[in-house]
Amino acid sequence: METTQLVKGVLDLAVLAVVAEEDGYGYDVVRRLRAAGLDEVGDASVYGTLRRLYNAGALTSYVVPSEEGPHRKYYGINKQGNDTLVREAKTWRSFASTLEDLLMTAEGKT
Repeated sequence: METTQLVKGVLDLAVLAVVAEEDGYGYDVVRRLRAAGLDEVGDASVYGTLRRLYNAGALTSYVVPSEEGPHRKYYGINKQGNDTLVREAKTWRSFASTLEDLLMTAEGKT
């Protein structure tokens, strides 16, 4: 199964979960997603998701000066983002449970 398409479908939820754990800048969020097992997540997809979630009002942002290069724009979750995270997590768990039930039934017939 092509995991890239699966990741695209749940990237908002994954990014919200990572930022809810701790604020982060773009590449930090990418690194943490990959460390969690989402190896196929693309840099551009994460940066775009962060911007879109920020523009939608789900994230806050602030700039932190860096002595080693350009300033870094950090993202943090706010109440709206947390509400979205809770709602989407519930939807994901329901979907995953339904799919698991379907697979168990299908595998039991083979």
